[in-house]
Amino acid sequence: MLWLKTFHILFVMSWMAGIFYLPRIFVHFVEGQAAGQQVDRLAIMAKKLYRFMTIMMVLAIGTGIWLWLAYWPLAQGMGWLHAKIVFVVLMLAYHYWTKKRTDEMQQGHLDHSGVYYRWANEIPLVLTIVILILVVVKPF
Repeated sequence: MLWLKTFHILFVMSWMAGIFYLPRIFVHFVEGQAAGQQVDRLAIMAKKLYRFMTIMMVLAIGTGIWLWLAYWPLAQGMGWLHAKIVFVVLMLAYHYWTKKRTDEMQQGHLDHSGVYYRWANEIPLVLTIVILILVVVKPF
């Protein structure tokens, strides 16, 4: 079970690395485009990063479900786990929000300012903090 936990943590870390960096690419794309710079390379980077982080997301969710099933008899009284799942679903929604932005980049545009994408980049951080508190502290 410790190997499974280890790989789950590794996949989550890899997914989060991508989900934290991709909105920064959005910022550079928007601001570079406004400055008249060539931003095609950023669109390619975003597409490749999204592909990588989606693979890591699938592996993280898969190992997470595997862990959940392994601890199923114990999970009945674990309110923190149910709350964590809610926040993971919110993280998944954010992940798919980045997909829409990545697709927009492939079309040569993003519809908001760099400031908007900087603020949007804080959403996964807040979700991650809540998830970590739930997992480590297990408040209920």
